[in-house]
Amino acid sequence: MYEYISGTLAELTPSYAVVENAGGIGWLINISLNTYSAIEHQEKVKLYVHHVVREDAQLLFGFADKTEREIFRLLIDVSGIGPNTARVILSSMSPSELQTAILNEDAKMISRVKGIGAKTAQRVVIDLKDKIGKALGDAIITTQTVKGISPHRDEAIAALVMLGYQKAQAEKAVELALSKEPNMSAEDLIKFALRNVK
Repeated sequence: MYEYISGTLAELTPSYAVVENAGGIGWLINISLNTYSAIEHQEKVKLYVHHVVREDAQLLFGFADKTEREIFRLLIDVSGIGPNTARVILSSMSPSELQTAILNEDAKMISRVKGIGAKTAQRVVIDLKDKIGKALGDAIITTQTVKGISPHRDEAIAALVMLGYQKAQAEKAVELALSKEPNMSAEDLIKFALRNVK
């Protein structure tokens, strides 16, 4: 129904944005942490939207780019994954990490997302492995893109942002932790960062 909404960023939190357009209407748009990071320093924004109609509500989910929106749409086609769960996945993993996990059939990495069990993670891999390449075409990210990056990095940063820390602070603390121990779990990264965020 809607392709995108553009306008002035009137309000922004890690979970939603209010975009005011020329007609003076403020659109409340649910966002992922990836989109939050992409638009947090902008005054004017353009969010590609997905409209969800339920019996009790009409919701808008917005994305800084079409690739993330396409991945969101693929996720909600998987049995057992609704819009809010898809948003949690995209808040815990970057689109490139998720694509890589699916292509490498790494269900274990996907199951680390809060609320995603092993069976659901396996279903994501099975259902989307063939679809993700066709849907994204040139936007597909190869495994080399994220080689050498901790699979827990973005998850730890996202958790810290949700706890109220600035993204730059969270990134700095997580990078410091990884420089000391590259194989830290997400939980250990968060604990280390909480002790060291200035």
